[in-house]
Formats: sequence, C-alpha cells, structure tokens
Amino acid sequence: MTRSSREIPPEASRTSRPAQALEPGLYLVATPIGNLRDITLRALDTLKSADRILAEDTRVSKRLLDAYDISAKLQPYHDHNGEKVRPGILAALAEGAAIALVSDAGTPAVSDPGYKLVREAVAAGINVYALPGASAALAALCISGLPTDSFTFAGFPPPKTQARETWLEAYKSLPGSLILFEGASRLADCLASLAKVLGERDAAVCRELTKMHEEARRGSLASLAEHYAEAGPPRGEIVIIIGPATQTSWDEMQVDEAIRSALQDMRVKDAAAAVAEASGWAKRDVYARAVALKDGER
Repeated sequence: MTRSSREIPPEASRTSRPAQALEPGLYLVATPIGNLRDITLRALDTLKSADRILAEDTRVSKRLLDAYDISAKLQPYHDHNGEKVRPGILAALAEGAAIALVSDAGTPAVSDPGYKLVREAVAAGINVYALPGASAALAALCISGLPTDSFTFAGFPPPKTQARETWLEAYKSLPGSLILFEGASRLADCLASLAKVLGERDAAVCRELTKMHEEARRGSLASLAEHYAEAGPPRGEIVIIIGPATQTSWDEMQVDEAIRSALQDMRVKDAAAAVAEASGWAKRDVYARAVALKDGER
C-alpha cells in the first residue's frame, strides 16, 4: 500500500543541521500524531543531540528518527518497565545527562507513564524542559466547533459501563467542554453512557487527525451513539469532544428568587444544588450566590 505524502516528509524536509550541546536535564519532546512533518526544528535538534531517547515504543519512534536521518540511542520506557528503569534514568540525569522523552504520538506525560518520571525528576531537583508540539486533544478541540474558552481533559474513561457512568457524574456540572480519549471498540458504548449521564449535548468524534482519512463527525451525543452502534467501530485513534451543558434562560433575578425560597427549608449546600439543577447554572456559581444571600440576611 502506498503511504500518503501527508504522512511521510519528502527528502527536502530532512534536517542536516549539526547536533547542538544540550544542558543537562529531561526534555519532553512532542512528536507528530500522524503527519510526520508536524514536528518542530527544536524537537529535531534535541532528538539529535540527546544522550539517549526514552520511547514508549522504540519501533514507532525509530520510524520518526529514520525519516529525519537521526541516529540516537533508544531506550524503552513504558507502563510495564517504568518502575524498574526509572532509578537508572534518574541516576543518569543526576550525573548530568541530557535525556529526551517521547511518546508514541503527541505530547509526552499526557495520558502516558511519562508523568511519573517527570514527578520524580522534579522532586530530585533535575531540570525538566518542555518542547511543545502536536497534541491530539487540542487538535480535536480546535476543529470540533465547540467552545474552547474553558475545557477539561479527562483522558480515558473506565472501560466498564457502570464504572464509566459513575466516573462521568463528576464531570456533569462542569461549565466548559470535555475532552476524552477512547478506543474504537468501546466508542458506541461510551457515547451512549455520555448521552445517559450528561444529557443532550453537542459533541464531535475526531479520528485519524492529521492523516489521510482524518474525520470529525459532529452531532448530539445520542445521534453519534446511534451512528457508531450501527456503523461499527471506526478505524484510528479517537478523541471525543463534548460541549458544555446548555444554559436555561434563567437570569440572575430568577436564580436569586429560587435560592431565597429554597433557603427557607434547606441548608445552603442543598439549596444551591437544587437551584443549580433546576436552572442549568453551574453549581459553584449558585452556591456562591446562596452564600452571599444568606450572609446578607444576617
């Protein structure tokens, strides 16, 4: 099968810049999520100059390095060997090594084992440097058509239905958009859980980002769940973007009147929860107004 030119950089894009000396420390290097040209010049310089590169899957990382004629010492670092190899990595960093960390795709330490290494490096006083770049979560958010001014990245939801729906309850009242990763085989079930717990919300399912078959399918959670239940699991890596709950037409005066009424029979916390559910306002906003009204009556 012929690979897309969007995914493989042409010969002219290969770097021939000499390696540059790096300051000692841990370098978090974002790598492409599909299209190999989505890598920064600084990232290429760092990968070429690092004493070693920690890779989630060395076979995946080697394809990227080969595309840019980079010879480097690759060392596996992933969920299964992290506890065993971290002490040696930290010892090398403490002795002045410059070590790069990459994930299979995107920004390391986001939903991968890199955060544990970062945490321990920071605790040991080792310098940690971020080299920003590709991010599937942000790429999907940007093309979703959903609000971007406030959002929460929640990673992968639990695979089992009951655990997933319990887990989603914590995100029910968030005011912004919600970003999830999900596997193709669980997509339809996950969307059904989202529709059940979060209600009728706009959403987007984004897959194969930056690749030839990139797709963003938009609609309500219920309609997307129905589509994928009928169509079956799609191919590729998947990001789900869920828009915030639709606010009702309640204005501040209506909310305040409802709070005063509820406070006659309820504690502040319970009154705020009841009014928030009825009005569509965020619980924390209603609680703040309830506290202010209660204090004003004293």
